Amino acid sequence: MTTIFQKAIPRRAFLRGTGAALALPLLDSMFPALASANTATAKPSVRLGYLYLPVGRIMDRWTPKTEGAGYELPPTLEPLARFREQFLVLSGLDIKAADPWPGERGGTHARPSAAYLTGVHPQPNKSLGISVDQVVARETAQKTQLASLELGLDPPIFAGGNEADYDGYYRSTIAWRSPTTPLPIENNPRKVFERMFGDSDTTDPAEQLRRIQKRQSILDSVLDRVDRLMGTVGPDDRVKLTEYLEAVRDVERRIQVAEASAASKDTREQPSMQRPLGIPATFEEHAKLMLDLLVLAYRTDLTRVSTFMMGWEGTNRTYREIGSHDGHHSLSHHKGMREAIGMLEQIDLYQSQMVAYFLDKMASIPDGEGSLLDHSMIVSGSALSDGNLHLHNNVPTLVIGGANGRLKGGRHIRYSGLPFSNLHLATLDIMGVSAEGYVTKDSDATGKLEGLFG
Repeated sequence: MTTIFQKAIPRRAFLRGTGAALALPLLDSMFPALASANTATAKPSVRLGYLYLPVGRIMDRWTPKTEGAGYELPPTLEPLARFREQFLVLSGLDIKAADPWPGERGGTHARPSAAYLTGVHPQPNKSLGISVDQVVARETAQKTQLASLELGLDPPIFAGGNEADYDGYYRSTIAWRSPTTPLPIENNPRKVFERMFGDSDTTDPAEQLRRIQKRQSILDSVLDRVDRLMGTVGPDDRVKLTEYLEAVRDVERRIQVAEASAASKDTREQPSMQRPLGIPATFEEHAKLMLDLLVLAYRTDLTRVSTFMMGWEGTNRTYREIGSHDGHHSLSHHKGMREAIGMLEQIDLYQSQMVAYFLDKMASIPDGEGSLLDHSMIVSGSALSDGNLHLHNNVPTLVIGGANGRLKGGRHIRYSGLPFSNLHLATLDIMGVSAEGYVTKDSDATGKLEGLFG
């Protein structure tokens, strides 16, 4: 702990090296002398995140049969059993803004995806609405290095990939900075890492490629500063720093392994300016690496807002790791075939395991008097309930984390046809952000969702 003779480290502190800026996690030494982590001034900030699960769920394996605190955990949520008291299951919320208008062609995936966080009906090639994550990001951006992170596992769509009248970006992102500005996801771990921690000073592509090929660590350029910092902080902070640096090193190593694997599979001569993709070969490796990057961003307060898409809405990824030989979207149109439904159940369970991995990481990292999970609000679910019929009512929704004591988990709450956007109004209230920039004349929200606080 900091003593009265020590000068507190600034909350937003970085160790800078050659082209690198390594942000520090929350340390006891960042609090003023004579203050402690449980004072009002030291209260950790709430992190907001959206973990999007594409193509709906098999709802009878997702939804608890009873309401309240005594419900039996359904099969798809069993990987989250150890976090039962830290999440809410919400039923009966509809994405009303996704209802089709007369004359619209297609959009059965695009409309629900685009309306998911905006609460506004998407019209092809016309304005939509700002998403709730970006309303929060506008407020928190002045306090963090990155306003928000938009991450995913499928490649971003900038053009093409149309679904009838709707361009591909309506279903390949859920984040909208403005009514006309969708924010594309990033699925390359190397690019995310360098956005967070910097790169070499030079912009010469050949030099950048040499740095990657040498497998140089971003930590190498700041090790002297780390050693000096270790000598000025207390034993608890030294443990926190050591664990954090090991996490950064581990993420770097896994990115490098993925790059080496990608390079070994393509012996064609590459242009000197092209970097290795750095995308792991399997869904699980890719998901865990990207989720670890997100945890690092939250841990160091680089950002407090994120969206993470396990796949585009309507993705046709094939999950060969679990024995699937058909694409996700193709399977979703099962027409009642038991074999296809069974594989969809396995995909749902597999993605729940990735959510559990993320929550494990968040819960294991101290943050003030609790953990990152205690001080976060994570919404996980889909814009569709039934992928076979493209239903966007009663959408599967979890609200996870403690939000600094604001949320009371361990319950299944059933609503009756309320707009999903009402949850966003409650979220803005929890985050201390005015809903004025979110609710417009085109919004389907009718009022703040009640019941989240117990």
